[in-house]
Parts: sequence; C-alpha cells; structure tokens
Amino acid sequence: MSILNKKARFQYQFIEEYIAGIQLFGTEIKSIRQNKANITESFCQIKNGELYSINMYISEYKFGTNWNHKSRRERKLLLNKKELMRIEKKLKNPGLTVIPTKLFINEKGFVKLQIVLAKGKKVYDKRESIRKKEMIRELMKKKISY
Repeated sequence: MSILNKKARFQYQFIEEYIAGIQLFGTEIKSIRQNKANITESFCQIKNGELYSINMYISEYKFGTNWNHKSRRERKLLLNKKELMRIEKKLKNPGLTVIPTKLFINEKGFVKLQIVLAKGKKVYDKRESIRKKEMIRELMKKKISY
C-alpha cells in the first residue's frame, strides 16, 4: 500500500532520494491506512533546522471525535542530522527543491515518506520526456503487431 506523486517525475529532475519518518497523530495514521491521503500538491521546507512537509492532505478520520486532526497541517519529517545538513546545504543552490514522491507503510508498520531533492524541468525538457514516452509506446505497438 502506497500513495504516489505521479506528476513529480514529469515536472522535476530527481537528484537525491531520502526516506523520512513523519510525526503523525493517531487519526492521521488511520486515514493513511484507508488510502485517504494525497501528496501531489505538497512540498518540503526547512524551518528552524528541521524539515517539514507542507500542504500534504490527509483526510479527517471518519470516526474521529473532537480530537481529530487538521487535514492540511505542517508535519515534521524525521531525518538524521547529517541528512538534514546535507539537504539544507544543497537547498541554498537556486532552483532546487524537496518534494515528496511516495507515502508508504514499511514492514514494521511505520509510515514513511520518500522525499527527493529535485530541480524543476523546463518546458523543452518536458517535451523531450513526452517524445521518449511516445517512441517507447510506438515500439511496443510494433512489437505486439508482429
């Protein structure tokens, strides 16, 4: 079970990949287990030396009480200090950003977030990736028809 950010590979060029834990409330975990989360519009930002996931949508738990969580709150990501320092140093370069690509539950039952240090693609880069996809699709059609 995982929730993917499918637009990310098309809009960004990936540089480095990290796996981070997330600080969540109990109702958030229950909603994630029901696949009621969305990470397509989210991004990550460093505040006070810590990395936060911003604009990640986790729907409110259906059976939650008045202690239910907010659906779009900032969530702290848990990384090693070395990883945080490396990310912070690389984010000083213009054009780089940190985006989540995959939200999943590992074999121990913990919710993890795969984040990527990425650079935004230009329009001509996006056209090139579309051309490559179409070429592969055409080759597959020719293989099947023979």
